[in-house]
Amino acid sequence: MSEMEQQVRGWWAKLIAWLRGGQRADATHRAKAALADLRDSETGRKAEAAIRDLRQGEVGRKAEAAIRDLREGDAGRKAKDALRDLRDSDAGQKAKDALRDLRGSEAGRRARAAIRDLRDGADSHDKT
Repeated sequence: MSEMEQQVRGWWAKLIAWLRGGQRADATHRAKAALADLRDSETGRKAEAAIRDLRQGEVGRKAEAAIRDLREGDAGRKAKDALRDLRDSDAGQKAKDALRDLRGSEAGRRARAAIRDLRDGADSHDKT
């Protein structure tokens, strides 16, 4: 097994343990350390260089050109028109109304509070 595979397996095991474990703070620190180790390793640097080469190389430029052609081409215009028609339709209006109702509901407020608590908890772990 290559060094990269071993590191990824170790990181994955730590991540799964963190997700299953009850000791979040300690597990979070271990997961962050595992990610930092992976990024700082020779294998991590090689992977980052390979991704950078792919983005900046001929293949990356061709992929960007293909995506640009798709967006600006006839198919892209048709897709944009279809989305605009959906937004302007009765079904689109009903979806907007349902989202507005959800945002204003008790369930929506509880969901926002839960997300805020999770975010605040993650921020406090970053500072320790």
